[in-house]
Amino acid sequence: MKFDFDAKYFNPEHVLECGQVFRFYPFAQGYMLFTGEKACYLHSDGIKTVVECDDSDYFYDYFDLNRDYGEVVNRAKSHNIPLLSKSCEHYKGLRLLNQNKEEMLYSFIISQNNNIPRIKGIISRICGGLGEKRDFLGEEYYTFPSSEKLASAGREFFKNAGCGYRDIFLDETSNRVKREGISHLDNLSTPQLKAALLTYKGVGPKVADCVALFGFGKRDSFPVDTWIEKLYREDFSGTLTDRNKICTYFTDLFGEDSGYIQQYLFYGKRQNL
Repeated sequence: MKFDFDAKYFNPEHVLECGQVFRFYPFAQGYMLFTGEKACYLHSDGIKTVVECDDSDYFYDYFDLNRDYGEVVNRAKSHNIPLLSKSCEHYKGLRLLNQNKEEMLYSFIISQNNNIPRIKGIISRICGGLGEKRDFLGEEYYTFPSSEKLASAGREFFKNAGCGYRDIFLDETSNRVKREGISHLDNLSTPQLKAALLTYKGVGPKVADCVALFGFGKRDSFPVDTWIEKLYREDFSGTLTDRNKICTYFTDLFGEDSGYIQQYLFYGKRQNL
């Protein structure tokens, strides 16, 4: 299956390299991407972005292609914040993904106090050890394992995969999800969801915000990490030091657009715009 979309608001590099997803790598003229059990190849000529995949309906939703990002960019620019205006203009091809909830929960537990290459390596080893082997366009890949598979793996598996101290978090949280599922979290408000996520082993405020934003589609979430703290001080003249208060500052300022704006700011600052 194959479909295309206006590249102006769908740039594969902007979408994948901004820190919201970990299971991808450069391939041919674009990127190979994996999510849950599915795979796609996306590439762009600057006019159209083409998605070749095994499930077009899934990936149309995954890339949030029903949403008008021209409107999102205009709302972001209306705040008249220099870094934000510059970033959302330069990276207008960035889109927030609608990702698998459980995959996001485990991925962002792994992400804490970690760098992106190492996160990607750990997740790849976990998929290779517990996922199902598949093939897409001649490329071998492994699906993201179910919570049942993760729960049966044991701490030693996670330790050997390079998870470090996070081994106990993945073990305990996967066992809890195996017992309870996570569908009961679907209809919670953002504050309720964040409070519930904080009860899972290995989930702190930043991880909870990431899971809420990237897994549950809570676009009024605003994850705060070292890059956000840096731009808060340098570009917003902020004086707060508590990350929870910094988060509240931004969500009060940007409201329902907080998640989009967080990604524009984060990516722009990291790229030294």
